[in-house]
Amino acid sequence: MWYVYILECSDGSLYTGISSDVDSRLKRHNAGKGARYTRMHRPVKLLYSEQFDTKSEALIREIEIKNFSIENKKRLIKFGRGERSPSVREVK
Repeated sequence: MWYVYILECSDGSLYTGISSDVDSRLKRHNAGKGARYTRMHRPVKLLYSEQFDTKSEALIREIEIKNFSIENKKRLIKFGRGERSPSVREVK
């Protein structure tokens, strides 16, 4: 299983990433061994995650979330994924 996750950094900013083990990845971020961005914005806390069968599915969703506005990211965190309506240009 793979996961897309959203972290809240110490300055209130949001960081989106993927991992096959979110708990371990969160510990790495907080130990300063994660992404460069989170190293400079520790500590971080997990706000949201979604589960996927494959790494490629998680990567596609990570890119999608990274392109969300901050308002849409906050809405996702608050209300969850919900049902997605099919888009005109769906990635297969």
